[in-house]
Amino acid sequence: MSDTEAPKIEFPCENYPIKVLGRGGDNFQSLVIEVVQQHAPDLDVSTVTVQDSKKGTFQSVRFSITATGEAQLSALHKALMDTGRVTMVM
Repeated sequence: MSDTEAPKIEFPCENYPIKVLGRGGDNFQSLVIEVVQQHAPDLDVSTVTVQDSKKGTFQSVRFSITATGEAQLSALHKALMDTGRVTMVM
C-alpha cells in the first residue's frame, strides 16, 4: 500500500463551500451570516441557502467564501461553534 497525502488547498481559494448545521429558529440564518461576515466580508448573501430538517428542528445554512488561509477557516469555525447554536461545520 502506498501512503497518499490528502490534497492541499491552495489559498486564496475562491468559492470554498461551507455548510453550517444547527438548531433552527427565527434568527439562525442571520446569526450565521453575521459571524461569517466578520471573517469573510466578501460573503455574497444572495447565494446563501437554507434548508430545514424534516421535522424543522434543525437547519443547514450553505454558502461559499473566498478562503484566505487556514487561520481564517479555524477562526470562523471557532466563532460559529462559540455561538452555542451551531452543532457542526462542514
